[in-house]
Amino acid sequence: MHKKLYPESGVELNPFISKNYDRMMNIGSAGFYSRFIKKVIAQMKIDKDDHILDLGCGTGRNSKLMTKYLGENGRITGLDISPEMEQQFKENFKDDERVTFKNQRIDIPFDLGEKFDKVFISFVIHGFPHEVRFEVIKNAYNHLKPGGAFFILDFAEFDMDKMPALYRFIFKKVECVYAFDFIKRDWKEILSGYGFGGFEEHHYMKKYVRLLKAVKR
Repeated sequence: MHKKLYPESGVELNPFISKNYDRMMNIGSAGFYSRFIKKVIAQMKIDKDDHILDLGCGTGRNSKLMTKYLGENGRITGLDISPEMEQQFKENFKDDERVTFKNQRIDIPFDLGEKFDKVFISFVIHGFPHEVRFEVIKNAYNHLKPGGAFFILDFAEFDMDKMPALYRFIFKKVECVYAFDFIKRDWKEILSGYGFGGFEEHHYMKKYVRLLKAVKR
């Protein structure tokens, strides 16, 4: 039986969902997610020689899009703890030596022994209790080169009570209590306290979703 590290989290997936995650996302979004994430990755402005750390990489779907911008010297390291995700990730990149996978929790301190140009996390950090999110931020900071960028693709800041009734109903049904807390926080202020600045943001889905770029000072 799958046991969650954080019982109220919505980002810890059971083995069945993990195994079928990409297929479920394609069907559930009627193909929208595929188009959306391509646009997001393009807005990261990846350089051909970038070394990128993908936190909570899942099946490697996002990393696969990133490789299209990388040259032969570019590198991606994906971190996840799901055996089902690991199997799919490794299968997706079995012929690409630029991409590696590590079974590593991102919510506790760790040291990979290298620094990256970019760190990316997609719809993961909102699913942690707030005090745990600080560990994720510190891990990102510690693994970035000076001037490197931390990209957080997740919910933007908004007042859930002001959402249209249908959107609010769906959000409450689909998301966990940690997400309800996440949207109330000022993430640029929080990241500033951990040594980040130079913020840039791109909004999507009627401004309920955001790609936030934070640069390591």
